[in-house]
Amino acid sequence: MRITPLEVQNHQFSRRFNGLDGEEVETFLKLVADDYENMLRDNERLKDTVHQLEKRNSELTSGEQVLRETLVSAQSMAEKLRETAVAESEALLSASEIRAERIVDASHRRAATLTWEIRELRSMRTRYASALRSTIDTHVAMIDSLESAEDTTEKTIIATRELPTAGLVSGGT
Repeated sequence: MRITPLEVQNHQFSRRFNGLDGEEVETFLKLVADDYENMLRDNERLKDTVHQLEKRNSELTSGEQVLRETLVSAQSMAEKLRETAVAESEALLSASEIRAERIVDASHRRAATLTWEIRELRSMRTRYASALRSTIDTHVAMIDSLESAEDTTEKTIIATRELPTAGLVSGGT
């Protein structure tokens, strides 16, 4: 179940005798909600960036296909020109192949760059998720520690109240 920063901020804790410090809980929840909201915002921004990079990668892949089709077309035209003039067609074919290879090489380099950027973004997302998990684990440990301290305090109070009674009962017999 995912919770929102607003749910964290608006969560109401039940009160008990010698319960939690309400102001401290509210301050803590505000901090958690703010951090959580910032991380959600960062995550959405990263998702948008990944989406844009994937879209751009798709466009480049599509462009590569167009370039391949252009190369095939250029080769076909070169064959027709060869029939007309062998010397002229060889020069045109050579120029077209060099140009096409440069374009394809540039596309491959750009695709490799985009792939690297996508990996980096995924790595960043993993680091942010790990940091968020660590923060949450720390906060859960703090809450557990507070609850344990509260239980210990309650037991001490109860034990302290029972001590005088136990002394009176054994002394009166």
